Amino acid sequence: MSTNLYPPLNLKVITPRLELHGATDELLAQLLPVVRGGVVAGQPYPFDDPMSLYEDNPVRERKWLQAIWRGRGNVHPESWRLYFVILLGEQAVGMQDLIGVNFDTCQTVTSFSWLAPSVRQQGLGREMRAAILHLAFEGFGAAEAASEAFFDNLASNRVSESMGYQPNGSDWATRRGEPAVLNRWRLKRDDWAPNRRSDIELIGAEECKAVLHIK
Repeated sequence: MSTNLYPPLNLKVITPRLELHGATDELLAQLLPVVRGGVVAGQPYPFDDPMSLYEDNPVRERKWLQAIWRGRGNVHPESWRLYFVILLGEQAVGMQDLIGVNFDTCQTVTSFSWLAPSVRQQGLGREMRAAILHLAFEGFGAAEAASEAFFDNLASNRVSESMGYQPNGSDWATRRGEPAVLNRWRLKRDDWAPNRRSDIELIGAEECKAVLHIK
């Protein structure tokens, strides 16, 4: 797909440590070896069902790509999903998604991310979240951001807490068919604003608003 025809593929969020680039097919191809090698290292399993990354290779790769391709075109005023490939230097190391939830009426978003096992425990999860929150609040005028993580996904829960999210109850979900408790978090714009960073750059956000039905 030509990036000139679809503005979300031109979108970039740049921080001092990493860059988020709209997930073009070329960038997704760079991530295929990571997906092929396996993103889920073992228990505790981090993702709720259904999740292509739990599938056996090569079904995993095919379902992962198909889900992203479907998501690109499934855009409505109330719901949309932007897919980003995380670049560390010139190396593709994971993904960060921003998901509009009732955005036309409530201006709310949530997020989803994963990193290659080789680059975990380096503080990149917090940097990725800071980048996507900057896009949501500064770029698109979101009012609130939500996040969910299983109770034993310590890394994700720590990131949410460190970014100023507040606990927002819990829920149940399955992972690989087994039920487990999800912690729910939310961050209001007024709580994000005092810690707004000045070193994050947005490229192409304005051009995406029409595609996403954002006024």
